[in-house]
Amino acid sequence: MEKIYTWRRLRNYMKTNKNENDTLLLIPKAQCYIEYMLDVIMKLPRTEKFNIGNEYKQSTYRMLNLIIYLNKADKQKKPEQLNQIDCELNIQRILLRILCKKHWIDKKKFEVSIEKLRRNRQNFRRAY
Repeated sequence: MEKIYTWRRLRNYMKTNKNENDTLLLIPKAQCYIEYMLDVIMKLPRTEKFNIGNEYKQSTYRMLNLIIYLNKADKQKKPEQLNQIDCELNIQRILLRILCKKHWIDKKKFEVSIEKLRRNRQNFRRAY
């Protein structure tokens, strides 16, 4: 009887701490995406690098900041922060489309960036 009780406690503990562990796994994935995008932004023409590139960088930093806060947030605040992260991802997608449409980045970099963005979004959905 004692072993079943202990096993149930362990299983419940794993269920309650699942989101915390998943959030910690999201940080390195987001960091890898940010590093790739910083390399892309640094290769933009000078005026676009400081205009749209700066907006893109700020959006990625806000997203990373929200991911870190998500780890410490209460259950009631998590949906709001997830919505904010989703909004930042949508902003980044729009800025990527603008960069590609104006031919400031080539199609291959655009497709790789969109794929990384899509994977980040899927990781958030899986984690929460």
